Amino acid sequence: MLAAALCAAMLLTGCRIGDTQVVWKTNKLNNHRYVFQVNDRTCDVKQAKLYLCNYRNLYGSAYGIDLWSYDYNESSLEQYVKDITIQELSRIVCMDMLAEQMDMSLTEEEQECCEQAASEYYASLSEEERSFMDVRERDIQNAYRDYALAQKLYRSLTENIDEEVSDDEARVIRVQQIYVTDADTAQLIKEKLANGDDFAAVASTYNKASEIETVVARDEFPQEVENIAFNLDNGAISDMIEANGGYYFIKCLNKLEEQLTEDNKENIRQKRRMELFDHEYQDFIDQATFTMNDSLWDDIHLEETEGITTDSFFRVYDKYFKEE
Repeated sequence: MLAAALCAAMLLTGCRIGDTQVVWKTNKLNNHRYVFQVNDRTCDVKQAKLYLCNYRNLYGSAYGIDLWSYDYNESSLEQYVKDITIQELSRIVCMDMLAEQMDMSLTEEEQECCEQAASEYYASLSEEERSFMDVRERDIQNAYRDYALAQKLYRSLTENIDEEVSDDEARVIRVQQIYVTDADTAQLIKEKLANGDDFAAVASTYNKASEIETVVARDEFPQEVENIAFNLDNGAISDMIEANGGYYFIKCLNKLEEQLTEDNKENIRQKRRMELFDHEYQDFIDQATFTMNDSLWDDIHLEETEGITTDSFFRVYDKYFKEE
């Protein structure tokens, strides 16, 4: 259960857009106010702490489990959250700079939404939270403006994607699987299934995959397996399929999981948006210089935020910037 909670926590992404990674020059920025710099644009420590506190509480609990109370040995949940904070803030800074290069800015209405969101979020903060972040309402306004401009750029660069996704492209199926790596074992399984042995019973004895029953979308099985699995009727069992250094047997339980297929359509649209965005974004990243203030950032520790519970920065934003 703890493992599932940790995985769920690490799927939270806040404003994560795209997968482009940047290379930081470290120990070059010596200023107690700024955590990092991209070209000539700096990120204030106030804004970094604002994001850090929210991510600390968004990532720190899942399924009702306090993930901070566990020892992860070599892995550090604190370091993961700090890395995510820098990663997301650097994206926002880069996106804002790119937006300005494209003469993009917030409208008066969008500015007003930022002010309203800042007023609500600032009012929700305790004195301890305000003190740790060292923020005033205008600092929250600036953070929302930066975030809003980044989101506006993203929408602008991805508005021309093809929204049409067919049922077959997004189709999710439910199957039982047997995977083994030994050829002799695979031949034995083939004979048992041919003789009418129950698929699930055979799987429980021989399967080396992590699970027997699973739901699968396209591009999740090896191509050789997908080509056969997605053409099986309900109840049908495949022959032995050699792929991925081993041997598969697939039984189709449901060749169309309708709700999961509908959900997957939006996943595909989002992937298309990210690919389109990254095409434009990468050109900017390739020419930018990234400098990190290691000494300042390393001195900030999440145990200092134990009495800080704020996690609503992004939810408040979504309230005032409802998607049309």
